Amino acid sequence: MNRIKENSTRRKPIVAIVGRPNVGKSTLFNRIIGWQKAIVEDIPGVTRDRIYGDAEWEGREFTIVDTGGFEPESEDLYLSLMRSQIEIAIKEADLILFVLDGQTDLMPQDVEVLKLLRRSEKPVLHVVNKIDHEKHELSTVDFHTLGVDNFFTVSAVHGRRIDELLDAILEELPRAELETDDKEEGLIKVAVVGKPNVGKSTLVNKILGEERLLTSPIPGTTRDSIDTLIEKNGKKYLFIDTAGIRRRSKITFSVERYSVLRAIRTVERADIVFLMIDAQEGPTHQDARIAELIHDRGKGCIILLNKWDLVPKKIAETTGIEDITRNRLKEIDFAPVISISSLTGKRVNKVFDCINLVYENFSRRAPTKQLNKLLDEIKIKTPPPLYKGNEIKFYYISQPMTRPPTFVIFTNSVNAIPESYKQFLENRLREEFDLEGTTIKFIFRARRKK
Repeated sequence: MNRIKENSTRRKPIVAIVGRPNVGKSTLFNRIIGWQKAIVEDIPGVTRDRIYGDAEWEGREFTIVDTGGFEPESEDLYLSLMRSQIEIAIKEADLILFVLDGQTDLMPQDVEVLKLLRRSEKPVLHVVNKIDHEKHELSTVDFHTLGVDNFFTVSAVHGRRIDELLDAILEELPRAELETDDKEEGLIKVAVVGKPNVGKSTLVNKILGEERLLTSPIPGTTRDSIDTLIEKNGKKYLFIDTAGIRRRSKITFSVERYSVLRAIRTVERADIVFLMIDAQEGPTHQDARIAELIHDRGKGCIILLNKWDLVPKKIAETTGIEDITRNRLKEIDFAPVISISSLTGKRVNKVFDCINLVYENFSRRAPTKQLNKLLDEIKIKTPPPLYKGNEIKFYYISQPMTRPPTFVIFTNSVNAIPESYKQFLENRLREEFDLEGTTIKFIFRARRKK
């Protein structure tokens, strides 16, 4: 078995599903990821937001994105927004699945989608959906007028020929890029993410201007990102600042929902993530989605309440504002919260001390002896609940990996441990060891029989 170096990260390739409304994109998305995540209804325009999920086939992982139905020209506000987020998905993707409806004739919207994809110059797999039986294959002849030779005829509802489509996806996708810290030993990579206009670039610029640090531009591997190398007090930091999503001139409706996909690549490259929030507004649904992404990708995190200088005095003097913020972002309730003003520089100097603290915890390794002593105490004072009348036993705990701290517990019942008890174990580990600001992960394994 090939082992990945402890300090390595992989960027998963991205596959975007596009097509006009009601061709079965969400059904295909759900079929590929293996569970019901996207809303599936026989009504055009149900999927108004991009939905992303992690997929795996033959041991290879990729991120797949479901998009709303493409309408090339529409005065409807939501349809215009959907076109915008589809264009973003295409731009970010490594591979496109262009889905057509095998039970209807070729539509003008199909032709417009194909034109858009050809302009993107991205690799495309052409998928004719709703071909539930071999006898329906003849209905695809009309689609050859698009100038496409090869189609994948599938039924997302019934799973017909999905395996062949997945095989083709793997052939087209680049291998997940392996990034290691070998070239920059000790380099701390910090991603600055958040909704548009929360002050991400202003923060980086303020750090550069006030600290008068040694900097050098590094070409970003992520589109629309700017990497800045900073050296301070003998330590090197790589700040990854995302450009955010621009509003269309004729669209006044908020497009905050559409920044998650862009955040995926930025977060995957980082050790620590600054989640920047507009303090005047407080955490939003979009912030909660990004928080979930940070947790799922196993990163360290610091929550920055920016524009604190503009917050009304009544709110600024509220006690426990940090706890209130964490309660609204439960996926990262382990993260420290700092109120700053990237414009005026208020408390910006605090971020480096916080980065160093979180990175130290992110890299922390707990002694095996102390871990097992804690596990013994837990088993005596608060043992796991019974499962179907049987006792769940914990035999041994170790920490094979850091960044994030990852703990392996050997047990007699891998799948029986409830989520509430896993959360209890996490809380006890955080109490015993200093793990503020970092995700921690558990792996439960069966003890080998002698």
